[in-house]
Amino acid sequence: MIKKTVLATLVTLTFTATAAQAENFSDQAPIIKPVVANGKSVLVDNTHGQTAGAADWVIDGAFSDFGQGIAAKGYQVKELRKGTPITYEDLVVHDVFVIPEANIPFKQSEQDAILKYVKGGGSVFFIADHYNADRNLNRYDSSEIFNGYRRGAYTDPMKGMSTEEKQSARMAGVTSTDWLASNFGVRFRYNALNNITATDIARDAGAFGITNGVNSVAMHAGSTIALTNPDIAKGLVYLPSGLTSTDKWGPAVDQGVYFGGGKEEGAYAAISKVGLGKAAFIGDSSMVEDATPKYLREDNGQIKKTYDGYKEQNDSTLLTNVIDWLAEDEAYTSFKEKGLTLDKASPILPFEVPSVSTEPESEPWSSPAATYKWYDESTFKQRSYGYKAEAVPAPQSGYDFVLPEITNGTSFNVKLTFSGLTPNTTYNNLKVGIYNAGGTQLGSFYMNGQWSATGYSPSFTMTTDASGAAVTTLTVKTTKGITGSASIRLKRGTSTLYTEALSIK
Repeated sequence: MIKKTVLATLVTLTFTATAAQAENFSDQAPIIKPVVANGKSVLVDNTHGQTAGAADWVIDGAFSDFGQGIAAKGYQVKELRKGTPITYEDLVVHDVFVIPEANIPFKQSEQDAILKYVKGGGSVFFIADHYNADRNLNRYDSSEIFNGYRRGAYTDPMKGMSTEEKQSARMAGVTSTDWLASNFGVRFRYNALNNITATDIARDAGAFGITNGVNSVAMHAGSTIALTNPDIAKGLVYLPSGLTSTDKWGPAVDQGVYFGGGKEEGAYAAISKVGLGKAAFIGDSSMVEDATPKYLREDNGQIKKTYDGYKEQNDSTLLTNVIDWLAEDEAYTSFKEKGLTLDKASPILPFEVPSVSTEPESEPWSSPAATYKWYDESTFKQRSYGYKAEAVPAPQSGYDFVLPEITNGTSFNVKLTFSGLTPNTTYNNLKVGIYNAGGTQLGSFYMNGQWSATGYSPSFTMTTDASGAAVTTLTVKTTKGITGSASIRLKRGTSTLYTEALSIK
């Protein structure tokens, strides 16, 4: 379900899915195109479990108000959708990379790609949540993933995992480091605070106008951010002082409140300047979400319940202001260099030191369903993101593509044939796509007098004759500059009918 708001009239929504459909990385990624573009683009990650459990942090689901709010300010907003690790090449063509509450750990190669992107002038926005918000029950939550290590498992990031989990593609290349603190000057805390309104808002030159129009921000079971290097990191929003155990989130597994709130508790929202690029951080996904989840739960197929946090307090203003600041190129490389009044480093409790961190309770906090494996999409339930529908059985020689030699960027004709199907029957809602092994869509189709956007073709129909046969010819071209092995696929609605390998010169 895509929520319609006043902002929706200001943008063009390029979505192909509905709540009744399952999608995975081989399907076309959603894009929100602004009516009046500012020439800048925002990429939003959906490769690290952003739809696990009750989460639905996608730009055409429970982050749609956020996505539309960004687009209303002129940005093109696109989901990062792929089945392979993030690379520098994925990021460098975009101005801002948003990472909503990740639930699958980043490989070292992905951390390296993100850091290279930022140091070269890109910007990244980390949206975390409270400790133990492990939505896919893999023992990792977003704060641990962003920080670069798992609490109580610094020396063994796969502690407690089965052999199958350890050997899965999802865990290959995962290491333990104090990555966020070492490179961005902050570390997400493992505290958990509930239902608090933050009104301590930075107004000095170091706020860079980000807090203009922001007088209060809501938190619902969130965490704070310790400033470890004030030369490059600054706090923007802080929780009230005088917090006690009554302010902690009920299921918190430790004391929940570390320093009684205020500056010492750490910032709720913070920024940093790294090389030529920038970063921003918030400790709760609740302020970003809306009440329009798109998918069902991947573990049990149940309906998700999300809330309208984006509309609370001045949450939406803060979030779009953050994007504006991140998207602005600036040549200075640290706040110290800028001559600003620097914040003080946050106090750190002994168990917050990564190498000696402790695990208060055994993880995961709940046993996953017997048939569910967080690292294996074939176990996901229907209508969840990542679910892979079984191919519709076809009669022998039912479908075929007749392909010429293919040169990237050059148009060619593909003959699609049906045989042995139901006679005198119209097959509607057909579409064809070409994609590579990483799930990147490569095909553009000349239909209805114009070339389609890269992705699956516009829908078309075919009618079989008295023998159950039909044929049509499609004019196609693939993305210029991309060569190698790929696949061409025929779908009817969301069901895959036929897939054939091809090679692009």
